[in-house]
Amino acid sequence: MQELAERLTREFRSRFHDDPLLFSAPGRINLIGEHVDYNDGFVLPGAIDKQMMFALAPGRSDVSQVYSLDMAEGLEFSANTLSPGHHWINYFMGVVAGFQERGVAVPAVNIVFGSSIPTGAGLSSSAALCCGFALALNQLTNAGLAKIDLAYIAQYSEHRFAGVMCGLMDQYAVLFGETGSLLLLDCRSMTHTEVALPPAAGTLMLVDSKVKHSLASSAYNNRRDACMEGVDVLRRTLPSIQSLRDVTPVQLEENKSKLSDEVYKRCRFVVAEIGRTKAACKAIQSQNWEMLGKLIYASHEGLSKEFQVSCDELDLLVRVAGQHPECVIGSRMMGGGFGGCTINLVRTGQEKSFQEFISKEYFTSFNTMPAFYSVKLSQGAHKI
Repeated sequence: MQELAERLTREFRSRFHDDPLLFSAPGRINLIGEHVDYNDGFVLPGAIDKQMMFALAPGRSDVSQVYSLDMAEGLEFSANTLSPGHHWINYFMGVVAGFQERGVAVPAVNIVFGSSIPTGAGLSSSAALCCGFALALNQLTNAGLAKIDLAYIAQYSEHRFAGVMCGLMDQYAVLFGETGSLLLLDCRSMTHTEVALPPAAGTLMLVDSKVKHSLASSAYNNRRDACMEGVDVLRRTLPSIQSLRDVTPVQLEENKSKLSDEVYKRCRFVVAEIGRTKAACKAIQSQNWEMLGKLIYASHEGLSKEFQVSCDELDLLVRVAGQHPECVIGSRMMGGGFGGCTINLVRTGQEKSFQEFISKEYFTSFNTMPAFYSVKLSQGAHKI
């Protein structure tokens, strides 16, 4: 973190001849509870020790100037003419628009930003960007908005300026993350309980398939639409339900014939995943790692076969991990899907062996070497 902060500061002073404020926003993992945040379910994410970092200060003109250290590219925008385009600047403009919708006047700012979060790996680099910038603007404008308000502003940017109808899990984890703990997040009340993950659980390791995905693709939004369709149909016989969170497995089976096969499978996954997430918390609290592993593998099976957001590369990574229970407690794909990372709970001391057999099998199958990231649960977005 210190090295990135120093690089950003040097670049900022060189470009803008000013001393910046520094802010950091982490990427996030999600141990279990995928695609249920927009169904009012329970999720188990945490912030990680890889960050998006910002050096910024008020501008001296009406135009905000933003420079990406990683892409060696500078773009600009005016708060008076915000409209979505087809570039990363969309995220910054969306955050500004979110503040404006709350009646906050946003001045022009100069920004240099950079990241240690691998892009396209399903670690929510876009949420880190939006949340970190929102946190910075909250201070620069003295708006006094609460963290949950900043999460909704970051989500607004994704929805309106990036075209991704995401839930709020990523933004919440980025802002509320705690060192050493996962967050059992109730996505209806938007409140959480800290769930400490002790060292005895093993090492959290991510395996990057190197398959890049775009959450703006229709496939992600189609999954959300299918869930909403399921709720609409089920509500005709279950008028009290608000979302799939309110549907029991028995109720779903009783109404299976009313749903198309595809919508039924999507709904079945979500209902089961909500139950798995709550069971996973109990397994962690009782330190029943074998049960936790079974729940994690079951999550991937549902994501692959029922929700159908996996791919051959991710399926192979999970399958190979499952063939080595002496090394791996549990493995599953993580994130929106169609590429990115698997998350793996690796037994302490087995990290090297895990990398060796995964690398061998993956290269043999796809002629590509995966990347490995060992991550720790870390602090949420903050001013440095």
